[in-house]
Amino acid sequence: QVQLVESGGGLVQAGGSLRLSCAASGRTFRSMGWFRQAPGKEREFVVAISWSGSTTNYADSVKGRFTISRDNAKNTVYLQMNSLKPEDTAVYYCAASIALTVGYPGPARYDYWGQGTQVTVSS
Repeated sequence: QVQLVESGGGLVQAGGSLRLSCAASGRTFRSMGWFRQAPGKEREFVVAISWSGSTTNYADSVKGRFTISRDNAKNTVYLQMNSLKPEDTAVYYCAASIALTVGYPGPARYDYWGQGTQVTVSS
């Protein structure tokens, strides 16, 4: 069965760092990425990566601060978040797509989703 299991969320002060992990099982995915959703807002694209890692796409709001990576031997994707800001506070969701959708940030392009992990950044 396909399953995405997320971990690494928590509470951090502004300027701090967190690393999120998403372990996939059941199959491999051509594209994987992260979305986030704050209360009262729509789900927002954060970043995506191709299977090889050669292609990435970052939202402007996180460029220079967040880094996505993959360990295909473990079928796991990571999100290193540095210089966190209060506006980064949200539930972060891991997403996976059978198709190569790195350049298409809409959530409807993704086939599978993790349960979400809360990231809270205090000022």
